[in-house]
Amino acid sequence: MNSVPIGLYALAGFCTGSGMRMLDALLPLLAADLGITVAAATGVVAAFVLPYGLVQLVAGPLGDRFGKPRVATLALAGYGLAMLAAAAAPDLPALIAFRAASGLCGGAVIPLLMAHIGDSVAYEERQAAIGRFSTGMVMAMLLGGPGSGVVGDLAGWRLPFVLLGVMALGVCGAMALRIGLEALLRPPARGTAGIGGYRALLMSRPGRRLVLVAFLNGVCLFGGAFPFVGAYLIQQFGRSAAEAGLIVAVFGLGALVYTRIARRIVKRFGERRLFVAGGAGLGVGLTALALAPSWPAIAALNLALGFCFYLFHGVLQTRATETLPAARGTAVGGFALALFVGQAAGSLVFGAVLALSDYRTAFVLAAAGVAGLTAYAARTLLAGPRTA
Repeated sequence: MNSVPIGLYALAGFCTGSGMRMLDALLPLLAADLGITVAAATGVVAAFVLPYGLVQLVAGPLGDRFGKPRVATLALAGYGLAMLAAAAAPDLPALIAFRAASGLCGGAVIPLLMAHIGDSVAYEERQAAIGRFSTGMVMAMLLGGPGSGVVGDLAGWRLPFVLLGVMALGVCGAMALRIGLEALLRPPARGTAGIGGYRALLMSRPGRRLVLVAFLNGVCLFGGAFPFVGAYLIQQFGRSAAEAGLIVAVFGLGALVYTRIARRIVKRFGERRLFVAGGAGLGVGLTALALAPSWPAIAALNLALGFCFYLFHGVLQTRATETLPAARGTAVGGFALALFVGQAAGSLVFGAVLALSDYRTAFVLAAAGVAGLTAYAARTLLAGPRTA
């Protein structure tokens, strides 16, 4: 593990993760400065998210072909430059274009670095290593939105773009020095896996199961329950948007606890028991969320949900790095893409349930979905060999 600069990779994850969350509090400032409505400004959010998810189709094969750290470093450079360009955007169309470019580059960074950890760290140590790597993404979840909001209030919406762009370029420079100029420019070896890795992934039984579980994970959690907790707090408990944001951010504290103790609990309990415990905790927590009597109860539940989610999701991430060892970039990219598609589907499903019923019913249904998903994955994906 010493040969992998996990702390540096975590900083790269923080840069790109913050790019996704930074507009949480900046949209009103951005809209006022550009002379548009907040509703019109939401296009800036979609412009980042869609390319961020869809780039997985090509990022994984490119990483397998040209080298994962190399492609991740170049993608981080593109992300940093696009963020600086977004800071100077004169109007909404230019800002949308630069946000799309930053999402396209930023989406390649985390999956490729995670796949490289899979190449470099023995499986027995890998979940702990990925847990440490995830610290950057968790800190982005905790600080990306609030930090951008504070800086934006003090100096305008453009400065957060500048700060993240400069930070990304600095981390990119450090990664380039670590890789070395010769390795950064070296041609790829012949026979390195390419786009055909997706065929191999879907032709293997573990690969198909991984993609299915990732998709359902997105439906139930990423696009289903989690994005709607803030609206639940506002509409059911009368919290302001700022208060709801702070309460939701407690989820990140639970995730941070996991990243600090991942090595110890993986060694003690093993990944299958951790996965089942995480899934059970998510099911109970989502059910309790539906029955919560007050917002402090939801804050406490968010802390527990953050911890349980990373017990659950961390095992899936680790399995993704081992499902197709000959093309890890493609396997992790496929996992991330399935998660993204599931997230989009989950938001539609959750919205439909809300239209027909209420938040409490939707959270209970999400809990039932997680319970079924946990049972299926524990019996199939985690019961057999790690690879095809």
